[in-house]
Amino acid sequence: MPVATGSVSQGNEMAGKRDYGQFCGLAAGLNIIGERWTLLLVRELLVSALRFNELLDNLPGIGPNLLAERLRTLAEHGLVEQLAVVGDGRAKRYRLTERGQQLRGPVLGLARWGMQFLSLDDRDGGEVRAEWGIIAVQAMVDTGRVPEVDEAYEFRVGEETFGVFVDAGAVRFVPGPPVRAEVVVSSDPDTFIQIGAGMVSPFDALAAGQIKLEGPAEAIRRCTRMLGLT
Repeated sequence: MPVATGSVSQGNEMAGKRDYGQFCGLAAGLNIIGERWTLLLVRELLVSALRFNELLDNLPGIGPNLLAERLRTLAEHGLVEQLAVVGDGRAKRYRLTERGQQLRGPVLGLARWGMQFLSLDDRDGGEVRAEWGIIAVQAMVDTGRVPEVDEAYEFRVGEETFGVFVDAGAVRFVPGPPVRAEVVVSSDPDTFIQIGAGMVSPFDALAAGQIKLEGPAEAIRRCTRMLGLT
């Protein structure tokens, strides 16, 4: 579905752009990403590039017209771009540009901060997706505890797999498994989110078999320390 699609049927959500009219960086940023659904859309694209229908499935309740409007706004400001899909001349995938990727730190920081407000009601009545478990893992990274050793970790969250690469003190997250991983961490998204929210301790999750760790003891220690699990 093309980003240009729009409709007045979405009501006031699309009636006009928010503009705080303030000469302030925070206000300028919120003019672009402060609308409802926008940061959740960015969250999805921080995991991987996705087709329009995939985004629609991952964000139940947004509706196709509002999704198209949000994508168009992000594209207009250089945060999102379209990619051709090999073998399908009509299909497009959407991914964050370099400017859009700059939102990773703020979004992960907000996710880390927001975990303290999650409740058992949220857990029992809310949807949980593997991709959100991946975001929870990224949000758990303590930048002050990144290992000095360059190595890769493989995380299997539900049915999704991604790699965490530590290189020269920096951390990168890449969809799919790394070619060689010193540590393999397996769990379900619900467990990672519960740990991040303080609902369950890492020790209890390990003891219950909710998290499985494979690899040399020293590498496991570095990985778990970086995530605040030890």
